[in-house]
Amino acid sequence: MPIQTPIRGLRTFCIAAKCLSFKHAATQLYLTPSAVSHQIKHLEQQLGVSLFTRNVRKIALTPAGNRFYHSVKPIISQLELTIAEFSQTALTSQIVLSLPEFFSSELLVPKLREWAEIHPNTHLHLETIKSGQTQDKPSDLSIVLVNGKPNASIVHELFPVRYVPAVSQTLYQQWASRGFEALKELPLILHQSRPWSWHRWADEQDINDFEPKQIIQLDSMFAVARAAQQSMGIALVPLPMSKSWFQEKLLVRLFEKELVTNDRYYLIQHADTAHAPELDIFSEWIKLHFQDLR
Repeated sequence: MPIQTPIRGLRTFCIAAKCLSFKHAATQLYLTPSAVSHQIKHLEQQLGVSLFTRNVRKIALTPAGNRFYHSVKPIISQLELTIAEFSQTALTSQIVLSLPEFFSSELLVPKLREWAEIHPNTHLHLETIKSGQTQDKPSDLSIVLVNGKPNASIVHELFPVRYVPAVSQTLYQQWASRGFEALKELPLILHQSRPWSWHRWADEQDINDFEPKQIIQLDSMFAVARAAQQSMGIALVPLPMSKSWFQEKLLVRLFEKELVTNDRYYLIQHADTAHAPELDIFSEWIKLHFQDLR
């Protein structure tokens, strides 16, 4: 009797072989890692060979697994293309976008309803990354905040970032009339990736006796903005990402002078857009919706 191998198991194997992670494969397939592992084990039992070597934190293709992957991948790719062409209900594409969590929450997610309505046949998968973390999952597109243009083949500049001193309504009422005296009496809050920010802001204000009472460094912009909202002190918050915090009166500018830096957001395309036109469409949509911030 011939062996009947489910197509689903072969597709699961190809995705796991590409990203070398059952966890990441599970994310793309909308399965649990244990379900992916079970399908791979079943396939190995049918073939009578080990396809992966399994360590505590990573997997790797065996020589047999590597040969099998390069033999099966073209077949599965062609089969998926054929099914997509003849299916009237299947989703046609998926875009994986990695981006900073504060950018995602405060700028992109509020705009995504429009994209979802216009492109109902495209999955959009957001992978948020905290500042200082490295991207450990493959993505089609990335939005990054860097000082200087990224080294990549397809890069689009989105907009620059500036920082403004902000406090809660309570602290504003107490200190707005006392000028720079607040800098000596209140804790100064900033993101730990930019520990020089307050001193640079003070230099640009020509404050010669800048001696902060206390500087608090936090590891996320959410924490920086929240600390200011809770009257912990004066925070350097980024614009335009924090615009809604000011509009909702959760934060108030204590000083008008902004810190202008070379920090900029860029959109990077990783995948081959010649074979994924939806990436070009989504990239153009992002650039269009953020062009006024330049």
